[in-house]
Parts: sequence; C-alpha cells; structure tokens
Amino acid sequence: MQLGTAAASPPAPWPLHGAQGSRASEQAAQAELPPFTLMRRAGTAVARLALAVAPHARRVWVACGPGNNGGDGLVAAAWLHRAGRAVSVSLVGDPARLPADAARALEEARAAGVPIQQTPVYGFEPRGEDLAIDALLGLGSSRRPEGPLGDAVAALRRWPGPVLAVDLPTGLDGETGRVFDTELRACVRADHTLSLLTLKPGLFTAQGRDHAGTVWWHDLGAPTVAPDAWLASEGAVQAVRPARLHAHHKGSFGDVIVVAGAPGMVGAALLAARAAVRAGGGRVYLVPLAEDAFAVDPTHPELMVRPLGSLEPMLRAGTGTVVCGCGGGSEVAQILPAVLHAAPRLVLDADALNTMAADEALRTLLSHRGARGAATILTPHPLEAARLLGSSSADVQANRVAAARELAGRLRVTVVLKGSGTVIAGPEGPPWINPTGNAALATPGTGDVLAGWLGGTWRPGEAALDAAVRAVWEHGAAADRRAATHRGPYPASELAEAI
Repeated sequence: MQLGTAAASPPAPWPLHGAQGSRASEQAAQAELPPFTLMRRAGTAVARLALAVAPHARRVWVACGPGNNGGDGLVAAAWLHRAGRAVSVSLVGDPARLPADAARALEEARAAGVPIQQTPVYGFEPRGEDLAIDALLGLGSSRRPEGPLGDAVAALRRWPGPVLAVDLPTGLDGETGRVFDTELRACVRADHTLSLLTLKPGLFTAQGRDHAGTVWWHDLGAPTVAPDAWLASEGAVQAVRPARLHAHHKGSFGDVIVVAGAPGMVGAALLAARAAVRAGGGRVYLVPLAEDAFAVDPTHPELMVRPLGSLEPMLRAGTGTVVCGCGGGSEVAQILPAVLHAAPRLVLDADALNTMAADEALRTLLSHRGARGAATILTPHPLEAARLLGSSSADVQANRVAAARELAGRLRVTVVLKGSGTVIAGPEGPPWINPTGNAALATPGTGDVLAGWLGGTWRPGEAALDAAVRAVWEHGAAADRRAATHRGPYPASELAEAI
C-alpha cells in the first residue's frame, strides 16, 4: 500500500471517510475553487500515477463512465495524449447527459485529439494497449454494474495487463468493501487504485483488499473533515507502544491469566499462553479447564500452570489481564460469571463469545463491566459476532465497520472483528481498520495466538482500544513478513513464536 507522498510510517493514522464524509470534503473544496478545478486536479493525478506505475506503457485504454468518475478519466486521457501516449477512450453513456464538469472534460479531450468511441462501437476488447484505466463508476455507485457498464467491467477483468482504478474499482462499495455482485464477477480487480480526495474504508476491509491492489491517495488539496474511521499505520502503532524502561521489572508489565483449554482443546490454551509470554506479559498463568491437563509446559517452563480451583483467589487479587475462551468448550460457562465480575482487564475469545451469545444474563454482566469502567476486548470472527448481534455472518460481512460499532456500543466493550481488514471499534469514537495480515492466517489457532498476544501486550492503565490496535497490527505484520519468503498457510505454533 502506498498512500500519497507521505512517509511510509506516519506518526498519525490515516483518516478514512465514507460516502458522507467524502461528499462533505468535495463540497468544501468546490466552494473554495473555480469550476472544473477539482476534476482537473483529479485527472492530472490519475495520469501522473499511470506513468509512475506503468512507465513503459505506450498505449493506454481508458474506460469512462457516465458521471464525474468518467470525467476524471477523460482529463487523464487528454493529459496522457499530450504526454505522447497512444490513448483510446471508451465512453459508456450519453454525452448529452454528462454532468457539467465531465462534459467539459469530454470537450477538452476531443479538442486535444483523443480518440473517443461510444459503446458499443469500440467494444470492450484490448487492442494491444499496455495499461487500462477504470474510470467507470466511483463512490456514488450502489448496485451491480449492468448493461454496457457490466460489459466494460467484464473486459477490464479479462485485461491481460495492469489496471489502474480511479477512486474505487468499479463494482466495489467504498463504504463497506462489499462487492455488489454476490458472485464477485461484476467488480474490477485493479492492480492499483488512486483514492481521490479521501481514503475510503471499503478499500481496506471485506473484499476491498482483494480488488483494490496497491492503494494510493491524493487529497487534491481539499479541506479536511472529521474522519469516519482510522487506518492503522506502523508509526501510529509505535506511538502507543509503552516503553520498557531500565528500571522496570516483571511486575511493571502486569500478570496474564489464560483460562482456556477444555478437554481435547488444551492446545488452544497453550497457543494463547505462549503468545502472552512472547508479548511481554510480566507473569503468565495458564489455568486449563481440562482437569487432566499437564502440570508444566516443557518447551515454555516460564508458564505457570495452575489448577482451576485457584482461579477465584487469583481473580480476587485483581491485578491481571484475563484471556478467556480459547478452546473453552462448554466448560467455559462455569467460570464466566466470576471472570466477568472480577477481571480488571478481560479478553474474550471463541467459546466464551459463543456461550455469552446464548445467555442473556452473561451479556448483561458484560455490559455492566463497561458501565463500571472495567475494560473488555472481544475478538470475534464474523459468525461469532453475528451470534452476539442476533444476525447472520452475511449481515456482518455486508458492513463490517457498522457491525463492529454496533456490537461495541451494545455491550460497552472494545471489539476486534477479525477478517480481511480487521475492524477495531470501541463504544465511542471512530473505529479503526487494520491493513496488515493476509490469508496465511486462515489456519487453526491463529485467533488463539491473537488473543494471547493481546493479553500479554495490554499494559495496566492502557486504553483497551490502543492495546487492541497495536496487537492486531503486530499479529498481521508477522504474517506479512512471512509472506515475503514463504507461500501457503502459517501454522499457529510458528506464529506464536514469530510475532
């Protein structure tokens, strides 16, 4: 991902804006600038990026839609034509019905000598071009492209060379990252996307990451407006990392109590506990729910294994971060009331979430924690989130940001909604989207590692949201480092040692 000309790891996170925020930014810019200025800036930015990502391209095809996104493409086509490239344009739509700025862009492109064909005269097949530019539909689209627009999308999907999308790949919802076509066929798969004015959340979550390619951003000099969400950056994550000072001792970093591992699932507890050790927890206790579990972990003897009967005295001490639910099975139900009541900091995962989803009394206890200021982080995957919300995983995936925010507000917790572009949301304030990680994490146990890592890195006194954003970033970054040298899935036991 490349975002404009800013530093690769800015000290602040990247602001994200959905449709409403993006339109507010556009309206503020248009109020300050002469007509057509914003479109000229946008089209020029597209053309310059085209030359940067495909410097040897001699022939360029620009597919332009019937709105302002198409106008940006027409400005880019004229600019590339003047730069000596052989440019051809396919205009989808009636020129007489173009918006004012797009109509002016068409007039200038024709005056510059750009060959412009209206569909279906040109058709949608490559004619030896080296680069295609998708300027069909932008943020205003809300349904599956059909008719000539659908034909153009199909041609761009067949395109053998690189594709640069203007603002958004056509067919992708910039607000949610959802592809309007459930079969994912009616959405452009871009190699590069230049997000204009604002960065859109949908480029970084759900199907957005698979369709946007490398994301670039140009703010076009527009005034800033309050963000709808934040995109985590390495610099922002490092800025909230607590320092480990020379005078610190293990007690400075807090205890972690991992309560997990029902019979047959003790491995999940081990993964979480080992990750907590690697994350820097001061003392890490493992309390297996299985009565016949081991007494010591021979590969990590620093783990302190305690019997289940010792849990309540440990909770009464009130000093540790409790990680609960990894491989918890039905046995986790017996200890959840005590954990919800007494844990000062609590990470709930897997079977702890499923148990609460089926028990309204437990959900009430959870929301009471938030009311009295006890911090809790939930780490659901989409199906677990759906169970807690009383909806379906399809509903959650249709708007991941909204689902995470609803769950966080309803239960007064911080939510880590796992998946492509993990969403981190608190009960108040804008949510965060995490840009690290890849499909190598789609293996058994990597969620247990995340829960343990989160417990181990969460320091006493630290805000739950800060801890969650940092832990999710680092968890995904480990998978990205591995992807640079390995293909295929990432075994959770190796991930626990590598973060």
